[in-house]
Amino acid sequence: MTDEVGVITGDLTIATALRPDGRAAVHIQYTGAEEWYTLSGSPASVAPGGLEVLHDAVVRAVGQGGEAVVPGPGRR
Repeated sequence: MTDEVGVITGDLTIATALRPDGRAAVHIQYTGAEEWYTLSGSPASVAPGGLEVLHDAVVRAVGQGGEAVVPGPGRR
């Protein structure tokens, strides 16, 4: 689920980056496209274990589908 266009499906690329405020920005795009979209729930707190742990959780959630959002407390 994206903030800008809603649900996107297909071959996707996910980017997770640390922001200056210590939270993580999560963006997603159709692989090979120029446009990036904000994954709903971004920016998100970075869990213990760091950015890689959050990114892996996002990839799993998106892979499962179902209008995935950035995983976090009280979220998928």
